[in-house]
Amino acid sequence: MINQVGQIMLYVNNQDAAVTFWTEKVGFHVIAEEDDGQGFRWIEIAPSNNTETSIVLHNKEQVDKMEPELNLGTPSLMFFTKDFNQLYRNLSSKNVKVGEIVELPNGRVFNFADDEENYFAVMER
Repeated sequence: MINQVGQIMLYVNNQDAAVTFWTEKVGFHVIAEEDDGQGFRWIEIAPSNNTETSIVLHNKEQVDKMEPELNLGTPSLMFFTKDFNQLYRNLSSKNVKVGEIVELPNGRVFNFADDEENYFAVMER
């Protein structure tokens, strides 16, 4: 029986730029970085206050060579925050592309894009 989402794989074109985006603009921390010595590298990141679920940044081109049938599309991720307004202002001030705040029956939400135009959503919780 599955009892937890452990890691989410995010395939990116530029791992170093992705690490910079997630750490400097979004506030995540690098938990681990691995390199198999043959060019296959992955970086695990997570919000500073939650390491139960992490995101692992993989090089899209390398994964495609190893597993050409793998779906390398961006997963649709919804993040939760208690500091909704502050996060929105913070991302905006760091020149992150953010969408309009939308009122839904279950809370406010907005989306944002990383430097590779992958979109993610944030909901107030």
